[in-house]
Amino acid sequence: MNTSKAMAVACEEDRDTLILQHMPLVRYLVARIVPQLPSHLDQQDLMSAAMIGLINAADRFDPLRGVLFKTFAEQHIRGTILDELRSYDVLSRSTRDKYKRLERQVTVLEHQLGRNPTSEEVAQALGLGLQEYYGLLDDVHVISFISLDDSWDDEEGNALSLADVLSESEAKSPQQQVMMMQMTTALGKAIDSLPDKERLAVTLYYNEDLNLKEIGEALSLTESRISQILSQAMVRLRGKLKLYKN
Repeated sequence: MNTSKAMAVACEEDRDTLILQHMPLVRYLVARIVPQLPSHLDQQDLMSAAMIGLINAADRFDPLRGVLFKTFAEQHIRGTILDELRSYDVLSRSTRDKYKRLERQVTVLEHQLGRNPTSEEVAQALGLGLQEYYGLLDDVHVISFISLDDSWDDEEGNALSLADVLSESEAKSPQQQVMMMQMTTALGKAIDSLPDKERLAVTLYYNEDLNLKEIGEALSLTESRISQILSQAMVRLRGKLKLYKN
């Protein structure tokens, strides 16, 4: 076997090894999003999409860029999961419009009041009863979680998302390290400004890796209520960080 063929075989083996070693990452990322989705959505479809993301990452990975494959793969896997979700009715235009209206109203109230508006204040501003407002949070909660995967691109085109910061992914390129420091500072201030219960829920979900049921048990609340609290927190965070992203 000549040198070029030997190198090609070695590269193929490295690719296959990366895929096999990181299949648990696919299962983990899908498992994190599934509890936020309507029950009629097929988890296997998301698994298939996520596997495509992993394979694409293995095909495109360049170790000379100084980024861990796990970090690189996470971005590609999340991207394919989001593309799959965007094809479902759960991310329909009407749902996105509801989310934008909610985010806009929360931001307006924060500026008017000089503090975080309460659920009752947001509901009143939207012309909704409190239970209707909670229903709205249920309607848009998928988008509120998914929006954390919206990303900033560094100078080399590498993506860095809010989810990366919250989950403290391991390795970044030099450009991403600078972005991480800037975003961590901005996000830290935004999280610190959240109401106590929302701040705790965000911390338990992203830093402590607890699921909705476990957070509910810790706070003596139902999974549904925790989902609403996290959704409201995500809406606030997106609004607070918009100036930074733009």
